[in-house]
Parts: sequence; C-alpha cells; structure tokens
Amino acid sequence: MSRTVATASDLVRIEVEDGIATVRIDRPSMNPLSIEVQDALGEAARLVGDDDEVAAVVLYGGEKVFAAGADIKEMQDMSYPDMVRRAPVIQECFSAVARIPKPVVAAIEGYALGAGNELALCADFRVAASDARLGQPEILLGVIPGAGGSQRLARLVGPARAKDLVFTGRMVDASEALEMGLVDRVCDPGQAHATALEMVRGYVGGPALALRAAKEAVDRGLDGDLETGLAIEAMQFASVFATRDREIGMRSFVEQGPGKAEFTGR
Repeated sequence: MSRTVATASDLVRIEVEDGIATVRIDRPSMNPLSIEVQDALGEAARLVGDDDEVAAVVLYGGEKVFAAGADIKEMQDMSYPDMVRRAPVIQECFSAVARIPKPVVAAIEGYALGAGNELALCADFRVAASDARLGQPEILLGVIPGAGGSQRLARLVGPARAKDLVFTGRMVDASEALEMGLVDRVCDPGQAHATALEMVRGYVGGPALALRAAKEAVDRGLDGDLETGLAIEAMQFASVFATRDREIGMRSFVEQGPGKAEFTGR
C-alpha cells in the first residue's frame, strides 16, 4: 500500500510504499533548491525520521535531474546581512536530512550540482545514472559551497579531491564519481530510483533501533578523534541491549542460526 505525506510545499512531496519513503523534489525543469524547497526538505526529513512505518528513505529529483543547484536568481539580490541570517538555516535544513535516523540513498539522474550535490552528500549512499554529472561549481559564481559541501565532500572523498572539485568548479561524470568514492553505484539512465529502492529494500523489517544506533555511531564518530568515537560506539552498543530486537536476534541466532530473525523494530 502506498501513501503520500504532505509537506508545507508542493515542490517537495513524500511518497511511502512498502516501508520506503521517497522524498521527491518536483520543481521543473532543473529542480533549483530555492528557500521554499530547502525548508521543505528539512521538514520532510523530520517527517520521515519520525514515521515508524518508514524503514529507509530515497532522495529523488525525478527522471531528468536530481537538482542543478541553488536558485541563483533568488540569491542574486541577497546581501551579506541576508546571507548571515540565511546560511545557518540552509545548513540546518540539510543537516536534518543527514540526521534522518534511517538508511538514506540519493538517487541521481542528470545533474547534481552545487546545493544539489550537497544534498546528495547528506545521504548514506549515492547511486548515479551513467550519464549523471556531479560537482560544486560555486567558485564559477565567485562564491563557495554553503550547504556543507566543503565539509561533507572532504570527509567523503578526502581533502585533495574535494579541493579539486571546489577550487575548479568542474563537473565529474558518474564513472569518475564512482572511482573517487563520491557515488557508490552506477546504473543505467532512468534506473536510479529503482536501483536505490533495491539498495534499501533489505532494511525493511530490520532492527530499526540497531540501524539507528549504527548510523549515529559512524556519523558522530567521524566528527571527533578515535577515543571519542569508541566511547560513542560503546554507548550505542550498550543501548541496543535495551531493545526487544536484540533479544529476538540473539535468541534466533542461538536456536536457528544467523539471518532468520523476524524483528519488530522495538
């Protein structure tokens, strides 16, 4: 059974089917990420994060383009004081996507540029059509990435490769993006959404709280030193011993062997 979850904007909608939520950007023709879209993405992230019927999330911009960047026409007349106020809000909207406590895949068709690429960086995994193009072209406008690109990109592909993309503003094709680790899988054009659904389908019916703990341990651990990361892991590891799924999983393993547990998400 499928259902649609409304957000405050018609430009971003949530479609839930078989435990997987697709957060769809729908602002033809290039899905520019305007203030309205940014705010709606933050709202959508919170909605799918709080929805117990959602086990995993796919970020999608449609069959032609993921998102070709921010709305430059909207930004053109913004002043320094305007952006001092707005920049933290942009980052918070994108961070809300990064903090969705469930597996998230970005399904990339066409272009994922600037803020579009920064949105994809908020996902746990990225699948790109073979003809997709990704990059951070902000330098060509005389600015720099402002929605996490200088930070998440460097953490994902390393500082030298991040600087190459940010300093030059060049686009990379799907094969180069795969080679550098910017995307995790390449598929035929028009198949990004289907491939993303395939990637996350196995999480439906899984131990939701353990998945949440694992994601938080990895993400928060990367923000500090090894000792801090290990402390976070120990805390999350201990926390899952309070879940029903831990009891189910261990009992099933002892009695039936691995891979046969039927989890409840509790």
